Amino acid sequence: MLLQIEELTKVYRGGTRANDGISLGIDEGEVFGLLGHNGAGKTTLVNQVVGLLRPTSGSIRIDGRDMVADPGLARRLCSFQAQAQVPIDGLTPRQAIDLLGQLRGLSRRDVQGRRERLVEALDLAEWLDIDAARLSGGVKRLVAFAMAAVAPGRLVMLDEPTNDVDPVRRRLLWRQVRTLADHGSAVLLVTHNVIEAERSVDRLAILDEGRVIAEGTPASLKGRLGAALRLELVLDPDLVELPVSPFGLSAVPVGNRLMVGVPTDAAGPAVAWAETLKRAGSIDEFTLGPATLEDVYVALVGGSEATAAQVEEVFDATAA
Repeated sequence: MLLQIEELTKVYRGGTRANDGISLGIDEGEVFGLLGHNGAGKTTLVNQVVGLLRPTSGSIRIDGRDMVADPGLARRLCSFQAQAQVPIDGLTPRQAIDLLGQLRGLSRRDVQGRRERLVEALDLAEWLDIDAARLSGGVKRLVAFAMAAVAPGRLVMLDEPTNDVDPVRRRLLWRQVRTLADHGSAVLLVTHNVIEAERSVDRLAILDEGRVIAEGTPASLKGRLGAALRLELVLDPDLVELPVSPFGLSAVPVGNRLMVGVPTDAAGPAVAWAETLKRAGSIDEFTLGPATLEDVYVALVGGSEATAAQVEEVFDATAA
């Protein structure tokens, strides 16, 4: 593994445990997603890997070398796009990207070539020579990504790279994330956008309260739920008691919706059950479609505590 993290723990002054015994590994050429709600410990983990925070305990190694003992080396080996907007007001995107490329050791000629390819790939040409103070938040995020990607390190860490980016250019950015991995970098992607992550990552870990509660490929995590389909019920606002799933799988309430796992061979009975509920006035509408990574995420961290615990039991049972 290019990046190996073992039993990483970070406890802040006052006793807040931001990371709690995290272990994971990422190989070169791999896009690894780190999913979790705000406060789950994602950014704390990234800041420790890049050497901005010192762990309370545990180890971080890149290519077998100890990053905790040498945080300066961590910053040389890693490219990093932080969650916060990069402070580049007073510079143009051209100047900011070129500056980072040269600081990371590329020649002016190499920087120019890399910058031109990124600007074209991300559709940034019209803003290339405009003061960053005049740019929108989404364009600044794209510039920050280009700054991290112009001279990528062995490990590229991207913390919520698509925040504020419009849908069209988000697709362009995801292609460049894949390109980074295809050229040999390991990519650690921090996000809470589960739908986008499912299309982009090779493997992922879901964090909750500083712990890894699930890890694997998107397909393997969906498979562990035991349901290939997802029945979404829009509940009547006056409903007192939730419908009980007849399929023996997860049923997770999210707001006014109930997400029910359905095996492939139960698609017909699932629709019939939903139609019965609709005729009875228990639900307003329903949809049946393929299960998604979002279903796994919601089941583990988005439902009630009791429901999440039940789903973890299903995970344990199907993995055994």
